[in-house]
Amino acid sequence: MRGPHNIWRLVRTGATFERTGAMKLVLDAMDAPKPLRIAARVLGWPFKWLGIEGDPAMPPATRALTALGPAYIKFGQVLSTRPDVVGDDLARQLRVLQDRLPPFSLAEARAQIERELGRPVPEIYSELSEPIAAASIAQVHQARLAGTGEKVAVKVLRPGIEKAFRKDVDAFYLAARLVELLSPSSRRLRPMEVIRHFDGVVRGELDLRLESSAAAEYAATTAKDEGFRVPAVHWAWSSRRVMTLEWANGIGASDLEALDAAGVDRKAAGERVLQMFLNHALRDGYFHADMHQGNLKITAAGEIVAMDFGIMGRIDEYTRRVYAEILFGFIRKDYRRVAEVHFEAGYVPADQDIDEFARALRVIGEPIFGMEASKISMARLLAYLFEVTERFGMQTRTELILLQRTMVVVEGVARSLNPHINIWDVARPVVETYIAKNVGVHALARDLAMTARVVARLGPRLPKLAEAALVAQSQPPEPGLRSMSGLLWFLAGGGTAALCIAIGMLIAS
Repeated sequence: MRGPHNIWRLVRTGATFERTGAMKLVLDAMDAPKPLRIAARVLGWPFKWLGIEGDPAMPPATRALTALGPAYIKFGQVLSTRPDVVGDDLARQLRVLQDRLPPFSLAEARAQIERELGRPVPEIYSELSEPIAAASIAQVHQARLAGTGEKVAVKVLRPGIEKAFRKDVDAFYLAARLVELLSPSSRRLRPMEVIRHFDGVVRGELDLRLESSAAAEYAATTAKDEGFRVPAVHWAWSSRRVMTLEWANGIGASDLEALDAAGVDRKAAGERVLQMFLNHALRDGYFHADMHQGNLKITAAGEIVAMDFGIMGRIDEYTRRVYAEILFGFIRKDYRRVAEVHFEAGYVPADQDIDEFARALRVIGEPIFGMEASKISMARLLAYLFEVTERFGMQTRTELILLQRTMVVVEGVARSLNPHINIWDVARPVVETYIAKNVGVHALARDLAMTARVVARLGPRLPKLAEAALVAQSQPPEPGLRSMSGLLWFLAGGGTAALCIAIGMLIAS
């Protein structure tokens, strides 16, 4: 990371927002307090001349973020799904960032395709259109495969995108370091860990081979989901910088007028988007983590078609159960249980008061429970959530960043399709189904059966483990031996008991 360059980058960020007129717009949209407004203007105005001018034809916020680069564009994409947080006008401006950015030339795209796939374009595609969509990292062309004539989508990375992202992420690292240095209380939010997580996600998104793999896995896990589809990958014509996919028919989820003209039931579509995300996160532990309007199409029959699989999320079995229990507790208005789950999972330090935390959760849940989305102020809700995390010393859970971020994005998409959607009513059947299958007696039986299988695999090693434990009794303890002794106890006694319990529970079920 280059210090001088990053300092310059941060200064230029504020200057660019000031020069493009985006600073006041963003502060107004976020309803920023007066001290923050004063500080932003004092720091931005003297350096206004250093800002990037950007494209004057674009609205101010879009102009500023586009001029600053791909990482800033990614941030704008998330905000574009939250008109309740940033306001309708700013959200409309930012929505351009999803798939309508300035493209690079067809000639550059053809050259990249030939370099990557090692063959002339006519031998691969009988037709290759001008760009039909351009986003922060890549653009998409419509094409037909030579020979079969099948209609496909061809995704090509932007030239030099890797270097551009590296510069942005370097500056973010510096910003995170400054936040930790100047505001010790912010360290519980682990800003450096957050940026490292973002860095890892971006690196994966810049290799289209990984995206092809993600698309194939996502298609397999969602194959039986009615009303949801993932286009198939053409592996022969995909590489690190080029990806070829089955063409996805449908109307962009952001084109509400076209959806209405096609007779699409937007209310049902909004519910399906939210329920599909929850199903994929809870049931599969594998979900689309960039599910904004630009990455979704809706057919006339209401089928949701997902695109762009550069950012996918995973959550393990334990975290899924915790997440489901938290949601279910809110749905049932059982704030004490929600608080207990937070403490059991270690999300709240053990020295905090569980009853006080439950009371704080009630303040979050009661005002929004049963209300339609258009009546909920997410700006106020998010502000209070931040107060709660600070008050109870909660640290940022980096393993949940993608899940939390995507939940915000998906809720925003559902709201755009149906402004009156009731989030809790829509989520309830999905969460209840997951809870019924994965929390309780049946889940315990399944867990014990899995434990028994692990014990069985370790069986041949039992004599050596026993011998090691006996030797350990006559020698000073070494790192790791205590855990080995615990494993031996489990295998010799606890494992047998677990196996018996598992068999009994399976028979009973």
